[in-house]
Amino acid sequence: MSGSGIQRSAFTSEADFCPDCGSILPLPGREDVVTCKLCGYQVDVTEFDGVEIKSHIVFNKRETVMKEDRPTEDTSGPLVDRKCPKCGHEGMTYTTRQTRSADEGQTVFYGCPRCRFNETEYS
Repeated sequence: MSGSGIQRSAFTSEADFCPDCGSILPLPGREDVVTCKLCGYQVDVTEFDGVEIKSHIVFNKRETVMKEDRPTEDTSGPLVDRKCPKCGHEGMTYTTRQTRSADEGQTVFYGCPRCRFNETEYS
């Protein structure tokens, strides 16, 4: 530790990463130092002077609405005798996944091939 109480690292890294443990540092606040939440390493807030962070969000394009000339039923995947609660279609596709611990039942995901309604059953 130096006389000011701020730790100095043996190597350098980007300003937004902790040089001791590699964690992302929190954004500077009102304090004189930025402290790593994981290891406690401290950086003088003036180290962030002039640093500009830019980001942008890219949204996926909306899927086009089902067209009239497209078949209304998708026959891929196994079908089970189950009535769709939304449109009343007889027959839904299904998949199973082990989403909980091994001593509990599988989760069954049902999908209506006509209206694309999805339903989950925890068995």
